[in-house]
Formats: sequence, C-alpha cells, structure tokens
Amino acid sequence: MYGMLIGLLIPLLGTMLGSAFVFFMKREMPVLVQKSLLGFASGVMVAASIWSLIIPAMEMSESDGKWAVLPAALGFTFGIVFLLVIDYVTPHLHIDSNTPEGPKSRLSRTTMLSLAVTIHNLPEGMAVGVVIAGSLQEGIGISTAAALAMSLGIAIQNVPEGAIISMPMRAEGNSRLRSFVIGSLSGVVEPVGAVLVILLASIMTPILPYLLAFAAGAMFFVVVEELIPEASEGSHSNLGTIGFSVGFVLMMVLDVILS
Repeated sequence: MYGMLIGLLIPLLGTMLGSAFVFFMKREMPVLVQKSLLGFASGVMVAASIWSLIIPAMEMSESDGKWAVLPAALGFTFGIVFLLVIDYVTPHLHIDSNTPEGPKSRLSRTTMLSLAVTIHNLPEGMAVGVVIAGSLQEGIGISTAAALAMSLGIAIQNVPEGAIISMPMRAEGNSRLRSFVIGSLSGVVEPVGAVLVILLASIMTPILPYLLAFAAGAMFFVVVEELIPEASEGSHSNLGTIGFSVGFVLMMVLDVILS
C-alpha cells in the first residue's frame, strides 16, 4: 500500500517541482527552452505508451493468438475518442494561443489555460494507475519495477511540463505564488485519475488490457494534437525534435532497466 501511494504521488511531485521554476525564471520562458521541453515531454509520453502500455496489453492477450492485438487496438481507439470528446466539450485555451477551443464560455483566460492542462494530465494519471493496477494483480506480467518506471517517467516529463504551465500563468499577470499553485494543482488530476483506474481494474480484471491501451491512446492524442504541433511550429523546431529523441530514449531505457 505504501509503495502504491508513492507511485501515485511521484508524478504530482514532478509537476510541483517544475511549477516552482516560476520563482527562479524570468516572466516568460525562452522559446528555445519551451520547444525543447515540449519535445522532451512528447518523447517520454510516446515511449511510455509503447513499452509500458501497448506492448503489455498485447502480451496479456497472447493466448488469443493472432487476435491478441484486438484489445490493444480497441482500447487505443477508445482512448483517442475519449480525449477527442473531452477536448470538444471542455472550454480550454492552449499555450501561446488566443483562440479558445470547445464550447463558448465566459471563463477567464487563466481558467481556460488550466483546463487545457487538466485535459493533458488526465491520461497521464490513467496510465500510471493502470500500470500500478497491473502490478498489484498476480499473473498479469507487470512488475512493481515497471510501475515505478512509469511513475518516474511521467514525473520526469512533468518537471518541464510544470514549468511550461506556470510560466504562462505568470505572463498573464498572476503572482509567482499564484502561478506556482495553479501549475501544481494542474497535476492533482493525475493521482485522482490513477485511483479511479485502479479501482475499476481491481473490479474488472479482464478489461485490464483494454485499459492499458486506452491510456496509451489518450496519451497519443495529447502528443499529436497538442505537444508536437506546439514544439514544431515556428522557428527552432529542430529543438523540439531533439527534445523528443532525448525523452523517448530516456523513457525507453528506464522501462527496460527497471522492469
């Protein structure tokens, strides 16, 4: 139980650490740094989706022969659709954008920026939760070390993400403390989402492969719809590519070494 609690809180601590950068950096984050961090976050999420979610989902269903890919394919698709719906029905505003997405709303710019981040963090929490759920059940093939690797990978990814969140909040005119609090609170949805997935998986063990792939699809949606475009547009896009490579390799190594 203690180990599970640590696994749930590590990603949140990463977000809080990154959000604290607002106390030490200038009012706006340099474009070079922002693009590098966005690329890094993308690489970590893609690697985590493949090694910690999609591959285990197929391995858990290998007794089905050539149909072992079905739970992974269906779960991944549902994850994409789920985030697409959430993105469509939630008023939010992406970083460096002046055009809100989702239904029309009178919410403040700060609130809509926070909602965009919440949409982003939800699949990360689900991913951590489903891997922890798998490690808690015997015969699944997901080790405690693999769950730790996922938690650490998401936490590392959350450090630059926390900074990317809190700095725009500061640029919007919020105080450093308020920007830090908003950035930190954006990560609270991760342990909440993780706990919900753990409870669901413990009740319905047969759907665990679907949940693994579902979390992967949700994370891929965030990467393709938000992170990669923001890292690639404009100048210095090569830094986003380099950041992606570093994040991907780091998460891949973590997963293999700690599994």
